[in-house]
Amino acid sequence: MIFEAARLAGSNLLLPASRSVLFKSLGLTILLLIGLWFGLGEIFAIMAMPWLDSLLPGLPDWAGWAGTIAAIIAGVGLALVLALFIAPVTAVMAGLFLDEIADVIEVRDYPGETPGRPMPLGQSVKQSLGFLLVVGLGNIVALLLLLVPGINIAAFFLVNGYLLGREYFEFAAMRFMSPADAKRLRARNSTTIFFAGLIIAAFLSVPLLNLLTPMFAAGMMVHLHKMIAGKAG
Repeated sequence: MIFEAARLAGSNLLLPASRSVLFKSLGLTILLLIGLWFGLGEIFAIMAMPWLDSLLPGLPDWAGWAGTIAAIIAGVGLALVLALFIAPVTAVMAGLFLDEIADVIEVRDYPGETPGRPMPLGQSVKQSLGFLLVVGLGNIVALLLLLVPGINIAAFFLVNGYLLGREYFEFAAMRFMSPADAKRLRARNSTTIFFAGLIIAAFLSVPLLNLLTPMFAAGMMVHLHKMIAGKAG
């Protein structure tokens, strides 16, 4: 069930009907990440200035090297922080485009079934902000656990697998039921959804490919919800 949903979601990414959603999702994700890059770069520069100002008067001979080293360290730190933001940014994109992705899949793959109801704008924004908060906090915890040898990589997959699986599945389920019913359905199938979330986390861990996470995750959970709902009758 899980692998079949992942296969169907992967095949959906580049089909003609999905391209407009893909370009919008990918474009906005890249724009947000570029904005974060420059914004975080300014923060790093401001934080580094007092340290360099105190260093330069006393060590004029190698202050230039110190500045270069500081810039490299800041660049590495900036890249790590930006990597931390990829999951929350893609989470926001999911809130904006899940209904469009789901519409494409339901029309093409489930033509004989009643289509889902798009979420109202207010609920969609609320869910997106909640998604951003939950995934952001979860990844901060995962980042802290990176400092603990032996569990750092596992922490990334466990945290993101749980959060991404839960939130994307509930998004897909709420097209057909109330938020409370969606949570109950997710709770009854928590193990299946968690392992599906691990596949999404693996997708998220691949550079550049992770920019397509909203499309892949939303599509996968639409299929998985259909399979679970069908199995439950």
